[in-house]
Amino acid sequence: MVGFGPAGFEAYARLRFIPDPVRPGQHEGDVEVPDDHPSDWSQALSALDVLARFTQSERWFICVWEGSGHDVPPAVFREPLVGPPERRYFMAEGTSDDLAQWETMFEHGQPVPALVWPADRAWCFASDVDAHWAGIGASAAAVQALMSSGLDVVPADPEEPQPTYY
Repeated sequence: MVGFGPAGFEAYARLRFIPDPVRPGQHEGDVEVPDDHPSDWSQALSALDVLARFTQSERWFICVWEGSGHDVPPAVFREPLVGPPERRYFMAEGTSDDLAQWETMFEHGQPVPALVWPADRAWCFASDVDAHWAGIGASAAAVQALMSSGLDVVPADPEEPQPTYY
């Protein structure tokens, strides 16, 4: 669930915030990215902009992991926490426009949302704190649109091990 969202989507993909490791035991800090490399947040927002075209719902659900280390704005995220005991989230309800304001909601830098999905459940965006990528479950057309968007998106099988850094 934390890697790709729920099972049952037609297709899955990974949005790579940085390239996958190229050797065993490689650390994220060993990856050299250009100074103008887009932030994880800007890449996530671009992916969510693409996904927005594949839902009929105006209402979205947005979750932030309670252990993210960010001060969660109480006016936006309310109790109770949702999710399994080992990975609990603050949840907010909003729209795609609310995500555009995400940067201004947090005082000390904004976290990439842990989970985002529209009310019609047409897709799910999942970004776990430890991964260098976000998992996306959606229709085949939505995944194809993401892969054609200029973002670093690759097809994925959530049943298979994914590349990891150490």
